[in-house]
Amino acid sequence: MNNRFYNKNNKEKNRILLLIAVLSLTIIGFSIIISIYSGIYLIGFLMFAITLSIAAPFFDLPALKKSGRIIYYSSLFLTEKPKNNVVKIHGGTLFDYYFVIDRKMNGKQRTDFIIQQYLEGLLSFIEKHKNDNQIKIHGTSYIINERTAEKIGFKIIETDILQKVIITYNYFNILISNSIAKNKLSFPNLYKTKTFEAEINQLVERKEYIERLNKSLKREY
Repeated sequence: MNNRFYNKNNKEKNRILLLIAVLSLTIIGFSIIISIYSGIYLIGFLMFAITLSIAAPFFDLPALKKSGRIIYYSSLFLTEKPKNNVVKIHGGTLFDYYFVIDRKMNGKQRTDFIIQQYLEGLLSFIEKHKNDNQIKIHGTSYIINERTAEKIGFKIIETDILQKVIITYNYFNILISNSIAKNKLSFPNLYKTKTFEAEINQLVERKEYIERLNKSLKREY
């Protein structure tokens, strides 16, 4: 896994997290002052929520990885620990995008790289769990389209209300992530968010296709 944060020593990691914490508290502090003086208290509330949404992954992901609650199968493909034979999968967060994506890449190369890392992680996941016949995979993404998802073995299901609330709350986090992915300011269309589901055996059946697609995308950057 090529993540510049995890490749640093503990002193460097702590320095980065301290800087993020100081910047976040400074922004929140100023917004509270402005809201008090202006009498518009909504400003302070909104800035607190937005800042927390953006900063949280930089603290949550390293802690969850260390505890084993989050498992990386590639630099941008993460899963939660199985629960009742269901594994929730996640694409990389803002934290991962920031520390993984090569800043020299253009927008198309970045998008190809992100999808390729999803596929590479999925292949690693399949290899590890190919004999766990009862495992079901569940995930939500606004990057992989419906056609591609179905080709690699997923079916589309309705996104539940809680997931929609979480995505809406994290809009500015997703906005920054999407802009990093496209290498320009790019407002995400949350209506394109899809929830995917598959049995492990369905993915095993499509493994050869996933491998071909993965190799094809690797040649694009």
